[in-house]
Amino acid sequence: MTKAIAAVISQTRVATTSLTSSLSAELFCPPISKDDTNQAFVGHDRAKEALEFGLSMSAIGFNVFAMGEHGTGRQTLIKQMLNALAGQQKSPDEWCYINNFDESHIPLTLSVNPGDGKQLLASMNRFIDGLLDLFPEIFDNPGYQRQKSAIDREFNKKYDEAIGKVEEIALKDNVVLYEENGEVGFSPLVDGQPVNDKEFANFNETDRAKFYQLLSELEVVLAEQLLELPQWKRLSSDQLRKLKYDTAAKSIEPYLRELEQEFSSNSDVLAYLSKVRNHVVDAVLEVLVNDSDDTPNEKELRKLMVERFVPNLLVPQNKDQGAPVIYEQNPTYQNLFGHVDFASFQGASYTSYRLIRPGALHKANGGYLLLDAEKVLSQPMVWSRLKLALKTQQITIENPYSEYSQPSGYSLQPEKIPLQVKVVLLGDAEIYYTLQDYDQEFTELFRVLADFDRHLEKNDDNLIAFGQLIRQRAQHHNYPEVTNEAVLELVRYALRRGEHQTKISANIVQVNDLLDEANYCWQKLGAKGALTAEHIAMAQAAKKRRIGRLSETWLSEIKEQQVLISTEGEFVGKVNGLTVLEIGDSIFGTPARITATVYAGSEGVTDIEREVDLGKSIHSKGVLLLTGYLGHKYGQSFPVSISANIAIEQSYGHIDGDSASLAELCALISSITLLPIDQSLAITGSINQHGEVQSIGGVNEKIEGFFQLCLDKGLTGKQGVIIPKTNVINLMLSNEVIDAVDKGLFAIYAVETIDQALALLLNTEAGTISKTGRYPRKSIHGLALDKLEAFSDILNGDEE
Repeated sequence: MTKAIAAVISQTRVATTSLTSSLSAELFCPPISKDDTNQAFVGHDRAKEALEFGLSMSAIGFNVFAMGEHGTGRQTLIKQMLNALAGQQKSPDEWCYINNFDESHIPLTLSVNPGDGKQLLASMNRFIDGLLDLFPEIFDNPGYQRQKSAIDREFNKKYDEAIGKVEEIALKDNVVLYEENGEVGFSPLVDGQPVNDKEFANFNETDRAKFYQLLSELEVVLAEQLLELPQWKRLSSDQLRKLKYDTAAKSIEPYLRELEQEFSSNSDVLAYLSKVRNHVVDAVLEVLVNDSDDTPNEKELRKLMVERFVPNLLVPQNKDQGAPVIYEQNPTYQNLFGHVDFASFQGASYTSYRLIRPGALHKANGGYLLLDAEKVLSQPMVWSRLKLALKTQQITIENPYSEYSQPSGYSLQPEKIPLQVKVVLLGDAEIYYTLQDYDQEFTELFRVLADFDRHLEKNDDNLIAFGQLIRQRAQHHNYPEVTNEAVLELVRYALRRGEHQTKISANIVQVNDLLDEANYCWQKLGAKGALTAEHIAMAQAAKKRRIGRLSETWLSEIKEQQVLISTEGEFVGKVNGLTVLEIGDSIFGTPARITATVYAGSEGVTDIEREVDLGKSIHSKGVLLLTGYLGHKYGQSFPVSISANIAIEQSYGHIDGDSASLAELCALISSITLLPIDQSLAITGSINQHGEVQSIGGVNEKIEGFFQLCLDKGLTGKQGVIIPKTNVINLMLSNEVIDAVDKGLFAIYAVETIDQALALLLNTEAGTISKTGRYPRKSIHGLALDKLEAFSDILNGDEE
């Protein structure tokens, strides 16, 4: 039986090494067009169907969650699918923010046709340039000056008439009226000449009193005559202001009509230009026609006008580019929803509608947005606001922390923009099912699951596509020609990573990395030919060496007997288990000595690892199954009473997994029967209570770890490993192991039951129960049954 099992494994491994020999090399290496640079879907049919469905649904809530592992090409494939779909759609409208002339803290939105936004900005800038050229020189026009002079003359005429009447009355009393520094005064006349202050001081008291009385009367008359002076002045000012306004309006009108004619097909732009018409004249008279001494230079004047009238185009669109596809790598709140900047002008800080900055939602509006779920969930407040935006279909630009911070002097509340976007979240299964369990809104908004496979079926279509991807990458990075053998070796590597003979790992990144490293080896050797399978093997060996310090140290400690592992001889209650250590990107298999001791008692099987809190739950479950097996197997006619201790020797870290349960049971039965275990064999596998052997993980690393130890100590031809038969399909071993198996220097045994494993390890038949319920006395189960019955008699007394 043992030889037959080994033969099955050997034949299986030989067949695995030539997994591609039955297929022609051309199957993996079809011709590649130079223009064929897009990565096609390899497998993932279920995910592709889900994406096609989700992306085609226009109803709210049919956003997509792309579930899969990193490195499967998920993001690249989705991008290509989105780009292909977006290219068939029309470009979305462009959105601008414009000045709200009535409430400047609430900027308004403006929608324009794709491609028209830049045209609108250019036209508005030309419009402002025209205004700068017109003003204030337009008021030097002779026609304007004549009308201005006429208004001034009318005011002066009324003023002069009023002053003339007062002067006429004053002269009758020998008093002259004069104006000095804009003020009206009176002076007495002597011999027809006005007297000065010195001469007036020489007047007698009677003459001075008489003049003061007369002066008081004249001032009353002057006040009566100039009573309407403020009204005249206001009327004159209104007429001058209206003249200035009308002159400016007439000068600006041709520019506005030109703008309206240019955008006559866009009603929103026409409505915006109508608002500009109502406010541009006032702005021109305020900014450009400035009579103060501190007049800004032309650059500053232009900036002031731009800040009032030029729209803020958020995201320009090309009318021929189709719908946008945006991948936001860093989905912070600002990067996703946009924000309002602050700037400095003439030493003061300010903000305006032109400092509103777009986010990824603005850029993807009308198209598709790709986000990493883990990054979105790690950003404060982003997830809740994203759900709100998708539910309301509106983009809100606001400071999410405004209610927690001190109020600033001035802040904007931009008008909301309608949102029409399809969001694709990238995440793993843990995130998806956690959100499903704890977030009802997630289920409502992300109704489509695109589940990407971890493995691809090894069929002709997938192999052709897989080989195509390898050739495409090499061509894209200007690598040398990749030979057929090199492609086959990379496919074999993918099978190895998939831990399955009929399934390829979907992690294309790992294959790409190996191809990149092989190209480095090719360059280092100064090769001029093609990239061959030898370069692939060199890259694998180099990587193994780079990360192999820990595994080499562990094996060295075993050879130095710092860690006690034997590959020869026989011992009772000691067995070589197979374990896998995973530290960072270093994954390697190493044997571990598992020991068991038994004695008469009723404490049951004690897991030492669990007692000292080093054994985790799954490992402890595997040990507890041993008690179930012993009771079921041997306790049908008497109570099984036993005390046993099981430990994984020289292990000082946490242990998890049940792959050692088969080895632990073999060590326990060896201690019960006192039959020694062959130390040239190592064993791995999980068992159930009925003694059936179940699959485990990391079978390739476990076998190769023990093989390397045996190779270092010297192969004897008797060494080998025992694995579950169900793991045969997972075998993708190194050529070194395969060659040793082929030559009979190393053996791999596949077992289905504990009895087969015991027969190999103890070199004794396990025994089959007879009709009378007894096992053969020299069999393993017969010896175990006798020993356990003796323990029961010791504890419970001989029934006779």
